[in-house]
Amino acid sequence: RSRMMEVQMHRKRLVKTSIVAAAALLILSGCGNSGDSASDTNSASESSTASDNGLPKIEALQSLGAGEGQVNIVAWAGYVENGSTDPKVDWVTGFEKETGCKVNVKVGASSDDMVALMKTGEYDVVSASGDASLRLIYGGDVAPINTDLISNYADIFENLKMQPWNSVDGVAYGVPHGRGANLLAYRTDIVKPAPTSWGAVFDANSPYKGKITAYDSPIYIADAALYLMKTKPELGITYPYALDQTQFDAAIELLNQQKPLVSEYWGDYLKHVAGLKAGTTVLGTTWQVNINLAQGEGTKVEGIKPAEGSTGWSDTWMISSKAKNPNCGYLWMNHIASPEANAAVAEWFGEAPSNAKSCDLTADKNHCATFHASDDAYWQDVYYWNTATEKCLDGRTDVKCVPYSDWATAWSSLRNS
Repeated sequence: RSRMMEVQMHRKRLVKTSIVAAAALLILSGCGNSGDSASDTNSASESSTASDNGLPKIEALQSLGAGEGQVNIVAWAGYVENGSTDPKVDWVTGFEKETGCKVNVKVGASSDDMVALMKTGEYDVVSASGDASLRLIYGGDVAPINTDLISNYADIFENLKMQPWNSVDGVAYGVPHGRGANLLAYRTDIVKPAPTSWGAVFDANSPYKGKITAYDSPIYIADAALYLMKTKPELGITYPYALDQTQFDAAIELLNQQKPLVSEYWGDYLKHVAGLKAGTTVLGTTWQVNINLAQGEGTKVEGIKPAEGSTGWSDTWMISSKAKNPNCGYLWMNHIASPEANAAVAEWFGEAPSNAKSCDLTADKNHCATFHASDDAYWQDVYYWNTATEKCLDGRTDVKCVPYSDWATAWSSLRNS
C-alpha cells in the first residue's frame, strides 16, 4: 500500500483547481471547434460545423490499421506503469512488445492540466475524470470511439457504459477505467454515536467543530447539492451536477455555513490520513483507499456511504480528435481495458476495476469486495463526478444551469473569504 500511495502523490484530487485555468479552459457554453483534425486517413475527422446538439462533427475511427510505432498518453499517476516505479508493477512493457507501440506518458497534475494538454494536439489518449470529460467532448478535443474496434469493451460493467460523463446522445466517447465513491470517514473511538448522514459535517452545532475536513475542489459543491437534494426536496434538485441559479446558491450557502466547522480543506490525502491518525481530524470526506491505509497504520477509523448516498468518480480513456497515432491509441485503450491490465492498475491504484473479469485476477482476492466492484446496488446512489454545463444535465430545458466555470469562481471566493 505504501508504494501505491507514493505513486498517487499527484493524483488529480491532490491538486487544487486552478481557477484561472478553469475559466480559460471551460468552453462548454460555446462548444467551439478545437482545430485541425488528424491527417492520418484512419483517424477521427472533424468538420467546421457543429451538430444539432452543439457538438463539433467528429467521426469515430472506422477501422484499425497498422500501429504507428508509438502512442502519446496523458494519464493520472499510477495509471501507466512500466516497472520503473516497482519492477513488479508493469502493464506497459508487454503491450509495447506485442503491438510495437512505444508508450510515452505525461502525468497530468489536475483535470484542468489534462484539458490544456489535450488541446495542444500533441497527445493521442487521455484518462479523463468526469470533471474534464465533457469539456473535452464539447470542445472537440476528443473523438467518439468505435467500440467494435475495442474487443474488451464487451466485458466492461454495464452500469459504467454510456453514462452522462462518457457519452452524448447515445454516442460513446470513451472506455471506462475504474471507479470509487467519496465516503464519510469518522474516528470510531471519538465520534459517537457513529454517523449515518452527511448532516454530520454540516451540523452548525457539531461537537466536532474544528476537526471536520472537506475535499478542496469546486466539485465539492456537488456534495452539498447532494445533501440538499435529499433533505430539501422543495429545491427540486434531482442531479447534483445540474443546478439552476437558485439551487446553486443554496449549495453555496450551505458550504458557507459549514466553513466555520472545517479545520482543513484537504487536497493531499496523505496529510488527511495523517490527520485521522493524529486525531486532528475526526470526521469528513474520504476515499476507500485512505481508510485502508489509515486502518493499516492502526487508526480506529471507518468510512461509510451515508444514507443520502455520495458523490464519486469514474475515469474514462478517451482518444484525441487530432490523434497522430490513432491505431496505437485504440490498441492501448483495448489493452488497458483487458482483464489483466485493468486488474493490475485497479489494485495498484486503489479503485474498483471496470472490467468484470478483472476480479478473478487481483492478487488480493478481497479487492473487488472491498471496492464493491460488482455490487450494482452499491453504486445506485453514487453520483459520479460530471462537468456542469449551462444545458442542464438533468434534462430540464426551461432553465439554464450554472456551468463549471462559475463553480470554480464560487469555490475560489468561498475559500478565500
